[in-house]
Amino acid sequence: MLVSFSYAQQQPPKREKDSTQHAQDSIKKTEFLKTIGNGYLPFKYFNLDLRYLVKFNQYEGFRTGLGGITNDKFSERYRLDGYLVYGFRDENFKYKIGGGFRVNEASNTWVNLAYTDDLQESGSSKFLTDKRFFTFFEPRLINISLFYRHITKSVSLQHKVTNHLLSETQLAVSKVTPTYYYNYLLDGKSYHSYDLSTAKLSMQWSPFSHFELVNDKIKETKDGYPKFTLQLTQGFKSVFGSDFTFSKLDFRTIHQFNHKNEAVTNITLVAGVAGGDTPLTHLYHAYPNNITKETILQRFSVAGINSFETMYFNEFFSDKFSTLQLKHAFKPFKISERFKPQLVLISRYALGEMTSKSRHEGFDFNTLEKLYSESGLEINKLFFGFGLSFAYRYGSYHLPKLEDNMAFKFTFNISL
Repeated sequence: MLVSFSYAQQQPPKREKDSTQHAQDSIKKTEFLKTIGNGYLPFKYFNLDLRYLVKFNQYEGFRTGLGGITNDKFSERYRLDGYLVYGFRDENFKYKIGGGFRVNEASNTWVNLAYTDDLQESGSSKFLTDKRFFTFFEPRLINISLFYRHITKSVSLQHKVTNHLLSETQLAVSKVTPTYYYNYLLDGKSYHSYDLSTAKLSMQWSPFSHFELVNDKIKETKDGYPKFTLQLTQGFKSVFGSDFTFSKLDFRTIHQFNHKNEAVTNITLVAGVAGGDTPLTHLYHAYPNNITKETILQRFSVAGINSFETMYFNEFFSDKFSTLQLKHAFKPFKISERFKPQLVLISRYALGEMTSKSRHEGFDFNTLEKLYSESGLEINKLFFGFGLSFAYRYGSYHLPKLEDNMAFKFTFNISL
């Protein structure tokens, strides 16, 4: 009896074991879905990056490959990342090899090194501190044709100043070659390919987000608004053979109102200014997402998240610009448990200018000195995450042919 009693004391009750196992399984499932939602498929020592599996654009055609990053089971102090992809239309490989090491755990300070040989969209501008964003579709990517190739060596420092203030600093040396006919004229010399040496400082401030200590780690428990992001870029001529001196200042703020009736209003303001000798590849295009074809149906494609649906690709470029986007999503219509379509009203505005347009040779584009305006609506989640959108272009840049001002597309919204 003593042995039997002692054994029984060592074994937890079956109900308690089942409850513990269920809780552990639930945590594992939640972590798995979170990892998938961030665009990774987790394995033992590394996470496969789903972004590189299949993409499509007008220059590369289908672009496919593999990429990934090591996880905490590999090491909590060191990480390796990279990818290798192939474009079937341009018949070229692109790749990145990178890694990093953690300097300080409390401030989540990392030093990162990378070597990249890839394409980048001309006129695009990315913030270093942006959180990783993953979607099964990248709507604008499908129709982009204007890329430049860059071979970049970079070193960066990620640092959490406070829970609410994140920073990243990057030093980079790049060899830039547009994939289209374009030359930048400076001091009587024409540059098609050029070297750039740049320093970037990016900061993201989220003063109204809430953070808590979860499993000995600080995690964001409430995504607060407004958010502010600021990035300064400085190009240095004659440093490591760089050809141009220029400066860029980029700013973005996002505000969101969550109403009691489950409706959501979102306001996004983006602005940028570039000075000095800045080639077209590193200026601003204002997020166009409309292809140049005759009819509305021929232009039917995928609507973006923050893009101008009636603005044609490569139509406008600016060295100073600002955009304002207003969205109001009504409470979903609960037709059934699985069928809950949602109506979203959207208005977008853009303004810009170009100081030295004559320096950009071989590529024709317009400028945005007058206010660009478009408004429209989306009906999302009609069928397996798919919906429809309609937008209309009006105001100063209204086109003579009525249907050229219209954009009719489908949307895709899904959450894990």
